[in-house]
Amino acid sequence: MIEQQLKATIRDIPDFPKPGIVFKDITPVFKDPLLCQSIVDTFVQRLADCTFDAVVGVDSRGFLFGPMIAVKLGVPFIPIRKKGKLPGKTLSETYALEYGTATVEIHDDAFGPGTKVLIHDDLLATGGTVAASARLVERLGGVVEAYAFIVALDFLKGRDVLNAAPSRIVALASYP
Repeated sequence: MIEQQLKATIRDIPDFPKPGIVFKDITPVFKDPLLCQSIVDTFVQRLADCTFDAVVGVDSRGFLFGPMIAVKLGVPFIPIRKKGKLPGKTLSETYALEYGTATVEIHDDAFGPGTKVLIHDDLLATGGTVAASARLVERLGGVVEAYAFIVALDFLKGRDVLNAAPSRIVALASYP
């Protein structure tokens, strides 16, 4: 099962990026091309009942598997970046962090109204970044059909801030 493969491959980095945090490092996954392919295939299988017009990947680790998922689905990949990283005209969304605020942006012409979107990021923690990303999609007139994460830190309750049915939030490896 993919969850066991991921948990055996993802490594814990204690006290990163600050003391008391145990960082879930997905970079060892990239040493295994078959596991990478399995990740993409599993997302596509678990979301087979959804229709998507685009995959939105969240800066920066949503750019690792997001394009691969988009290619597999045959749809465009749209980046959401940290403030100041996109070259064109953008829409911005600011959200709260435990120590301040952060801002994410999307090109204002990324897609048209009614576009059905899959939002992908590597990890769901408190949900702030991905909820802000969903608000950007909605401001462009898009519809968030589902969310896809490699890892969910369920003890941080990020699922609770997402406006989606539980069946529309796919996490391949969950940590209670």
